[in-house]
Amino acid sequence: MQQHGIGAWVARRRLKSPDQIAIIHDRSPLTYGQFADATDRISAVLRERGVGKGDPVAYLGENSPELLEVMFAAAQVGAVFVPINTRLAVPEIAYVLADCGARVLIHDPDFAVPVAAAVSAARTPYVIVNGDGTADRPGLAYLTRAAAGLTDHADTTHEDPAAIVYTSGTTGRAKGAVLTHGNLTWVALNCVVDYDVVSTDVALMISPLFHVASLGMGALPVILKGATMVIEKGFEPGRALAQIERYGVTMLSGVPTTYQLMADHPAWASTDLSTLTKLTCGGSAVPARILNAYEARGLSFSQGYGMTEAAPGATALPPAMTRVKQGSVGLPHFFTDVRITDAAGAVVPTGVVGEIEVAGPNVFPGYHGLAEATAEAFTADGWFRSGDLGHLDADGYLYITGRLKDMIISGGENIYPLELEQLLTEVDGVTSAAVIGVPDERWGEVPWAIVTVREGASVDTATIRAHLDGRIARYKLPKNVVIVDELPRTASGKVRKADLRARFGA
Repeated sequence: MQQHGIGAWVARRRLKSPDQIAIIHDRSPLTYGQFADATDRISAVLRERGVGKGDPVAYLGENSPELLEVMFAAAQVGAVFVPINTRLAVPEIAYVLADCGARVLIHDPDFAVPVAAAVSAARTPYVIVNGDGTADRPGLAYLTRAAAGLTDHADTTHEDPAAIVYTSGTTGRAKGAVLTHGNLTWVALNCVVDYDVVSTDVALMISPLFHVASLGMGALPVILKGATMVIEKGFEPGRALAQIERYGVTMLSGVPTTYQLMADHPAWASTDLSTLTKLTCGGSAVPARILNAYEARGLSFSQGYGMTEAAPGATALPPAMTRVKQGSVGLPHFFTDVRITDAAGAVVPTGVVGEIEVAGPNVFPGYHGLAEATAEAFTADGWFRSGDLGHLDADGYLYITGRLKDMIISGGENIYPLELEQLLTEVDGVTSAAVIGVPDERWGEVPWAIVTVREGASVDTATIRAHLDGRIARYKLPKNVVIVDELPRTASGKVRKADLRARFGA
């Protein structure tokens, strides 16, 4: 057997740096040797349940060592890791499980209730709780204590699928982006090169690892280099500041909201941040007030642009260019290419706005079970069509100018209006609906619903949110509902969202 995928990484780390600390969590630190041993035991648990090459293994839980151990264990047996957003509602979880055909779901105890409902709908064969479990339903910790470590890893190549990461769907349903072992390897290498990751780094993981940004551009390059991760279950600004000082954190990734909340915390001024050398920020542009607050402490950012389909990095702006190229999302990553094309697919000159297209070994091969959507996502010569608008300057730096798609980015989470619009029209009294992103100082953007209602109907923000709550993730809930007499439309009947943004989005 030859393991050329990411499944070989932890075993090779055990060989090269067994005593180096891999993970610091709320329990005892894990060395790379212990990390690899735990991964081997989970591999055995999966194999005992018939998990083999190509079988999806889903995980629903907060940041923990087990999330990473399950991912690498799945890779070792040739299975496909499916991280599930913990903020999804029961119908959304059920959809992901059914769509990918998960053979096994491993989940945190806190999600037992939604899991029971979702699994019943999706008919997932094996469900394992992360922990000891009960006598009649032993959990992952119990099962792994009794398991002999698996040593015969599956034969994998860089072309084999390693993960399916679900993106919010523009057609009302999430799409599963298939990421290969090669995609994840090359995105990690891009980060090692462009962010200068070294084995002595200490990375504080405060962003959810079920997001490909935290996983592909945070955890993977750290493990590849044999550095250390401090894994936090969630983000709390005061605790994050304390952990930076306690462990001498050198690397931190987040979205603008993350950094703003830390800078606003009472402990900000007194916390020793002298070890921080690598700050990366994505999701949306970093506002000037945040840049100012961090530069006052001698810190600067690497900003970037990407998408799940690129695993996810496409570009990075070096810290030294933050002010020189303010507003830019940077240059293409080392092993990635970016170009701008017009509506006909022709590459446009420097400075001309067009659609951003991305190519490289980190770009995914397609969507799970969606051949038509995959074909539409790529050009005839193999470039991924991002759906975003931008231009390149004379030095090759990318600037985002808009979106062909109407995606809203709120606190680093992607929200697609059509999904909400379809649900809004189910509300009694609502006759039509449009959802737009409105600028928000804290979250970057928040969704607003613009609706028309039946005469005499009683509809307001509370009504709308109550109808949607539990059916979609809470971050997708409209922050405001505006009732209008009619929605502006084109001659063909399409809503003119640009008009709505001009009216309500200022």
